[in-house]
Formats: sequence, C-alpha cells, structure tokens
Amino acid sequence: MSGPAAAPPPLWPFAVLSAGYFAHIGFFNPYLPLWLQQLGYGLLPIGLLTALQSATRVFAPYVWASLSDHHGDPLRWLRWCALAGLVLTGGLGWQPTPWWLPVVLALLFTHTSGMMPLAETALAHAVSQHGGFDAARYGRIRLWGSLGFLVTVLAAGAWFERHGLASFPLWASATLLVVVLAVWRLPAAACRPAQAAPVRTAALLRRLRQPAVAWFFAALFWHVLAHVFLYIFFSLYLDALGYGKGVIGALWATAVVVEIAWFLTQGRWLPWLSDGQWLLLAAGLAAVRMAATAWGAQWLGLLVLAQATHAITFAAHHSVCIGFVNRHFEGALRARGQALYSVIGYGLAGVVAGAVGGWVSTHWGLSAVFIAGLLSALAAAVCAWQVRRCEGVARLR
Repeated sequence: MSGPAAAPPPLWPFAVLSAGYFAHIGFFNPYLPLWLQQLGYGLLPIGLLTALQSATRVFAPYVWASLSDHHGDPLRWLRWCALAGLVLTGGLGWQPTPWWLPVVLALLFTHTSGMMPLAETALAHAVSQHGGFDAARYGRIRLWGSLGFLVTVLAAGAWFERHGLASFPLWASATLLVVVLAVWRLPAAACRPAQAAPVRTAALLRRLRQPAVAWFFAALFWHVLAHVFLYIFFSLYLDALGYGKGVIGALWATAVVVEIAWFLTQGRWLPWLSDGQWLLLAAGLAAVRMAATAWGAQWLGLLVLAQATHAITFAAHHSVCIGFVNRHFEGALRARGQALYSVIGYGLAGVVAGAVGGWVSTHWGLSAVFIAGLLSALAAAVCAWQVRRCEGVARLR
C-alpha cells in the first residue's frame, strides 16, 4: 500500500521573489540615469553606464546557468547572485575614485542579470511537478512581479520627486534584501531537477540545431528587439510630442495592468493555440502596435489601444517562451535554456536596440525608431511562422 502523496511545494516564496526582483527593476532602470545625472555625469557616460546592464546580459546569464547545470542546483547560484547583489549595492553610495562606480555597476549587473533565468528555471521546475508546464500556476506567480514593478515605479517616482535622489542606493539595497530573504525560503527540493548529471556542450548544440528551436530563438530576438525599441524610446517620443509626464506614466501603467490581467487568467487562454500560433499572433500584434505608435501617436485613444496589446505582445509571449524552453530544454539543460532566452532576448536585443535606435533617431527622428520596430516585428512573424510549420511537421510524424 503506497503512502500519502507528497504535498506540493509552497510557491509563495517564488511570488515574493518575483515581486522583489521586479520591484528592484521598477525603480532601478527608470531612475538610474537621473541619479547619475545628479552625481554630475554627462550624457555619454550615463549612456555607457546604463548600457552595462544589457552588455552583462550577453554573457552573465549563460555563465551562471552553466554553473547551475553542472552542479544540478540552480538555487545555490541564485542565492549567491542575490546575496552578492545586495552586498554590491552597499558600494553605490561611496565614490572614492572615478572608476569605482563603473566597476560596482558592472559587478552588480553581472549578478542581477543572472538571477531571473535561474529563478525561472527553479519556478518552471516547481510548477511542473505533476507532468507538464502548468501555465495557470506560473501566471499566478509571475503576476506578482508585474505588481512589484508597478507599485515600485510609482512609489519611487513620488518619493524621488519629493525628497530627491540621494536615497537611490538605499532603495537598491532594500529591494534586493527582499530578494535575498525570498530565495532563502525557496523550497530546495522543488528547485532541483531530478537529473543532476553534468551536460556536455554537444548535447546543447544538438538541441539548438533542431529546426523548431532554432526558429524559436530567431523569433525571440526579433520580437524582443521591437519591444526594447519601445522601452528605450517611447517616453522620449511622447515627451517630444508634447504629452505630459502624467499621461506618459498612465500609458505605461496601462501596459502593466493588462499584463497583470493576462498572467492572472492565462490558464484559460493558452490552450487555445499552439506555441507557434501564439508567437505568430504576438508578432502580428506587435507590428500593429509599432505602426500605431509610429504613425498614430497624435491620437491618445489609439495609443491606449496600442499599449493594451501588451497583454499579448509581452505577457502571453513571455509565458509561451518560458513553456517552450521548459519543454525543449528539460532536466539538466533547463537552466542553460532559460539563460539563452535571457541572453538572446534581453542581452543581444538590448545592445542592438540601444545602438540602432540611437543611430536611427539621430538621423530620422524618434518616430523612425518605431518603424524599425515594425520591421523587427515582421521579421519575428516570419520566424514564428516557421516555428508553427515545424509544429505541423512534428504532428505528422
């Protein structure tokens, strides 16, 4: 007679981790340039220092994931990255030499950019305990990250408006302290894949040569590239068109609110389409969103509708990608699969978007950046169509 079934692992620490991490992002990314400006840095140094985050995402997630795969324990390295990040924030308020802050930021980003792939690896494993990726459970955890981002970006903005930016390093430490406390409460058994044997690089390369996987990562790059154009230049574009900061903030909030609604209910909708179909729909809507932003930004109602597509172009796309990686990079490959998602989507795409967007906006104006985003979204749609075609071939087999 078999014993009672094991209780499912508690998932609330993952929710706290997601909320804390995106709370950190929600204040750090928007207000870092303003803090650097207050410290006396010029536009070029500010651009270079803020670009360090995207630059570290090109290599750091894969390095940490390789260590995780080698040891079969993403939680060990997630705890290290969180604790090291917290310690490094202590160096933000100290400026002994000109090279100090660039070094501290580079080391900080090297650790924080590796945290989310490791956390996604652990969470994907935790919500796949009963066979297959549970998108509904994943969405209910991930929405706390969106809430953390929304609350912190608004609270930090109000605080900095009233009290100035001198407390910026304290905000960095406080948000990462929440992350540290959360990762130490994560259930170790739920985070560790059953297969802990080291994986040879050849096995990873064989997986990447599979047509569906190769087209998926191509679609990911082009799709996220379009969105990073938006993330970097949308506020500047609206400000140049004469929109007030309150309206700009409300438009960003619209995107986050529909994102939260999607994560809360995605378990109902994701089974309707295959991965390839969702990727194609998301890319198509992203193209519409970029076109509306480029040519219809004088109509506020159109901008609101364009931002509302964020539920599909980001939230649905993100969940589909996490599920795809979880299925195609199982066991000891999972952390490196999630790292590649971060490196290709938010590392390479971030670096390219900053460089190309800056060049395009300088020569043709800010609206041209979103035309470039439209072309990028169309390229993503072509690649997503190939993923869908590969799915059809696999079903025929």
